Amino acid sequence: MRYDTIRWKTGKAELIDQRLLPAKTVYVACKSAEDIYEAIKKMKIRGAPAIGVAASYGVYLGVRTSRAKDFKSFNKELKKVSKYIAGSRPTARNLFWALERMERAAGRNKDKPLKEVKALLLKEAHAILAEDVEMCRQIGENGKKLLRRKMNVLTHCNAGSLATGGYGTALGVIFSSRGKVRRVYVDETRPLLQGARLTAWELRRQRIPATLICDNMAASLMAKGKIGCVVVGADRIAANGDTANKIGTYSLAVLADYHKVPFYVAAPHSTFDLSLADGSSIPIEERSLEEVKKINGRYITPKDIEAFNPAFDVTPAKLITAFITERGIIVKPNRKKIKRAGKA
Repeated sequence: MRYDTIRWKTGKAELIDQRLLPAKTVYVACKSAEDIYEAIKKMKIRGAPAIGVAASYGVYLGVRTSRAKDFKSFNKELKKVSKYIAGSRPTARNLFWALERMERAAGRNKDKPLKEVKALLLKEAHAILAEDVEMCRQIGENGKKLLRRKMNVLTHCNAGSLATGGYGTALGVIFSSRGKVRRVYVDETRPLLQGARLTAWELRRQRIPATLICDNMAASLMAKGKIGCVVVGADRIAANGDTANKIGTYSLAVLADYHKVPFYVAAPHSTFDLSLADGSSIPIEERSLEEVKKINGRYITPKDIEAFNPAFDVTPAKLITAFITERGIIVKPNRKKIKRAGKA
């Protein structure tokens, strides 16, 4: 079952406010670039591919009422909007990939009337959404080749339909492997509980057997031989395969390596950043300390305690068994294979 995480209704982009799940499924309307910026910044929408799709609509919404008289002036406005949206979150490569694609789409059509350029930008945003859904489906088809029958799978954070234009990356592999997967173990994923709130919700709706665990329980399950593989998504993948994903992913990769459990990363080509030699250059977002100190708006700690809240960590390529992309599976990743998979 695919959820319309993002959908276009005349004059506006509508997206599920993921902060309210699983209690409520509410769509919020975004009618401007500012609305899209706020939605990404405040995590109404999250997940690298989904952020990219939202950003593409944000570019269109930001320039659709432009009164520019020529392309040069129009393009200046477009780049300003793009730069503004780029400031919403720093880590997810898909955000910048989508913004760059929208800028290229405008440039290709610079000789056309500006009214037509605007229409083509909306068409490009629609294409980014549709392509993302299909890429995720192919990721799922490729990934199911790696899963054995009656396998227990561990996943971290949320990399399902909610984190993409539709279908999912890591969960896409699980959805496509229906019948093979015996059970999915779901990390709660502190501090914002994307696993407990979102992944658990998606798996229940798909009627896939799932067990929620605290983040610190994974080692115990692996030691008992209860995890057949780990499948996670990604927010940015460097040219050497170092991978940024939700905080806690690195810990899982170390545990998987120690217990000889395959560790798979599922991501589309839009997540690869070939401009970065390795993970040391990936920008890591640090979020509000209140996210660590509160749950559902209530303090669970002394109010004056210091806290640390990086949203992501970087898993070294040597700990990754394989990348699952829409273009195929990269086993024993190296720069040459990653360059091929990440090309535009």
